Amino acid sequence: MALKNKRRIYMKCQKCGKKLKEEFAFCQYCGSPTSHTQDFLIVTTPSIPGYKIMKVLGVVTGLTPRTRGVLGKFVASFQSILGGEVTAFTTELEKARIEAIDRIKDKAIAQGANAITGLDLETSDLGLQAGVTVISATGTAVVIEPER
Repeated sequence: MALKNKRRIYMKCQKCGKKLKEEFAFCQYCGSPTSHTQDFLIVTTPSIPGYKIMKVLGVVTGLTPRTRGVLGKFVASFQSILGGEVTAFTTELEKARIEAIDRIKDKAIAQGANAITGLDLETSDLGLQAGVTVISATGTAVVIEPER
């Protein structure tokens, strides 16, 4: 939903309801995507019920390394002392997941795909003692058609 305010157009996040600038790909408050494309399917399964895979184009990947700044690390350190969820990292990891999926989708579209099957998301630490986490999305780019 778009809201007008002093000639600026704002989008309203469908998940948390806060106002966002239109150019944002995800909500800076809750991390949810601000728009969805219905013409492109992404599934974790090897097939899509109701669709026939016409062509397999190959493996596609999307990577995004992430880290928190000094303030974020300070907040995370404080939260870890108290126990429970470390919200300083939750939003950043959600953004990274969305970005990795967007990258894999862009690569699949560039190959001519209209779907990705077998999506696998993984996280790993680079082990550099720098707090860098890598989110990896891997799947198979395919061309699908509805079954008749």
